[in-house]
Amino acid sequence: MIQFITRRLLLLLPVVIGILLVTFTIVRLIPGDPCVVMLGEKATREKCDEFMARYGMDKPIPVQFVRYLSNLAQGDFGNSLRFGRPVVDLIAERLPMTIELTIGAMLFSTFFGILLGIISALKRNTIIDTVTMILANIGISMPVFWLGLMLAYVFALLLKDTPFFIPPSARFSAGMTLTSLAKYWGLENVSGLQKFILDFMSNSVIINVIFTGNWKILKDAAWHLILPSVAVGTIPLAIIARMTRSSLLEVLGLEYIRTARAKGLIERLVIAKHAMRNAMIPIVTIIGIETGALLSGAVLTETVFTLPGVGTALKDAILGRDYPVVQGFTLVIALIFVFVNLVVDISYAYLDPRIRLE
Repeated sequence: MIQFITRRLLLLLPVVIGILLVTFTIVRLIPGDPCVVMLGEKATREKCDEFMARYGMDKPIPVQFVRYLSNLAQGDFGNSLRFGRPVVDLIAERLPMTIELTIGAMLFSTFFGILLGIISALKRNTIIDTVTMILANIGISMPVFWLGLMLAYVFALLLKDTPFFIPPSARFSAGMTLTSLAKYWGLENVSGLQKFILDFMSNSVIINVIFTGNWKILKDAAWHLILPSVAVGTIPLAIIARMTRSSLLEVLGLEYIRTARAKGLIERLVIAKHAMRNAMIPIVTIIGIETGALLSGAVLTETVFTLPGVGTALKDAILGRDYPVVQGFTLVIALIFVFVNLVVDISYAYLDPRIRLE
């Protein structure tokens, strides 16, 4: 197991360099001039030449890439062209929101997806099975932005002034903010990696609440996260439900399941202890893929619900030709995606002892 994890971590380096190279090249081949985007009507030839020289964009792309890797090795992600702030500060502000949205969406989609898949498999070719799969197909077919708008319309407008009202936008209610852990602990003068970790923890609701004890803001943040989580988690839910059904049906037809039933085991134990464990491998794979996809930034969902996450930051950075921000967020997302896949691979050995990762 240790050898497998070590190999995967070593393979991470060329993967990251490849991702950086592709991203670095593509964002610079996009039509448009970052100087014109930033300066607008004031973008004269002289000012643009000065702008490009200041940020090193007047050099050939290979030279820029080597210099970027050199800075990256020292923990320097560069500064945003648009905001003039370090990219690591923007990552510490935006990434926690997307992680929370991803966790909420995957908890919703995984729980109900597996539940509906099991029910559908056990009630195969019945009206329940048919209705469940129809709902799954509808879930896959609905555009995220349309579903988000419909949820906001129903729960924020039609059900306003009722117990079923759910906030349609923003991360918190007006007047509520997270406490800065740096100020809370008197560590305002730290810099570098310590500052990044403190900022990240401060912007993560769960971590922040654990240290500050402000459970009221956790409840408020969770309340605001319901509609975005349902909107972005509907498609993964439908996919997980269909995969659970097909995988469980395949396992239920195997001989060892018939043997377990013949021995007199109750059906609940047959399903929970014997069938589901072997049926979980393809389900876990789908969950890992969907988790990585959501972490890349649910742009439409974050836009509809006005959430300050990775998706909206990437969209604004791409439109504004803010190269350092695009590259920084892409690198972090790639690292998280690889980590999620590593966890999925390790889980295979736990679910099926016949699999030897070594």
